[in-house]
Amino acid sequence: WDGAGYPDRVAGDDIPIESRIIMACDAFHAMTTDRPYRKALEVAEARRRLEEASGSQFDPEVVEALLRVLDACR
Repeated sequence: WDGAGYPDRVAGDDIPIESRIIMACDAFHAMTTDRPYRKALEVAEARRRLEEASGSQFDPEVVEALLRVLDACR
């Protein structure tokens, strides 16, 4: 979101909204599923990490919407 990790330094609204949504959802999925190198994180911890990276790695509006969807699925 802030362009720091993107090869072309694209940031904010210059990143297509579809990419911002997929990035946040993919990160949540990656954190909450088992991987060969680690066990899945608890949902609460994955949520905390999304919130922590909101505004830097992830679009804050996308994180907010994702968290609302997760709340609705409880």
